[in-house]
Amino acid sequence: MLTHYRYPVCLSFLSTDLPICSELETVATLYQKDESRFHLLMTEPSICDRTLLLADRQEQRLPWDATPRLLWLELSPYRVTLSMQGNGQFSYRHFWERGVYGLSRYWLQSSQFGQGDQLRLRNFTRNLTLEASPLPRLLRIDYELWSASLVLGHYVLMLEIRH
Repeated sequence: MLTHYRYPVCLSFLSTDLPICSELETVATLYQKDESRFHLLMTEPSICDRTLLLADRQEQRLPWDATPRLLWLELSPYRVTLSMQGNGQFSYRHFWERGVYGLSRYWLQSSQFGQGDQLRLRNFTRNLTLEASPLPRLLRIDYELWSASLVLGHYVLMLEIRH
């Protein structure tokens, strides 16, 4: 049963103990795999379209020419996977499951062809909530990010799908 729908979405990411907050509003394609499993595909707007406001109130264009990035979420009430690909320099993949230490991987591409480095961190999912009746409306993931035995912060990822 593969059906798809296009909806406006709002994806937000914030830290509860660091000054980190980011929000993305775009249109996504929702694929229904079965009764409780979904895939959501969205394109993040290019960063090069944005400007920075400097302290002296001058606007400055961002210096790099990034290609649009694809964000792919695999959703179920029990686990979520988020992958980002497409800008050629940086990619990541997160795996969350309630009460489980998941894996967060980040890939940094080198300027030399074929070389890149991978950074692996663990995440502990405190809470994973998916409101879906029958289609997903809200996803909230509360998790901790870990490097060995050092906690790197507490984070909240929220996805709102507007039907």
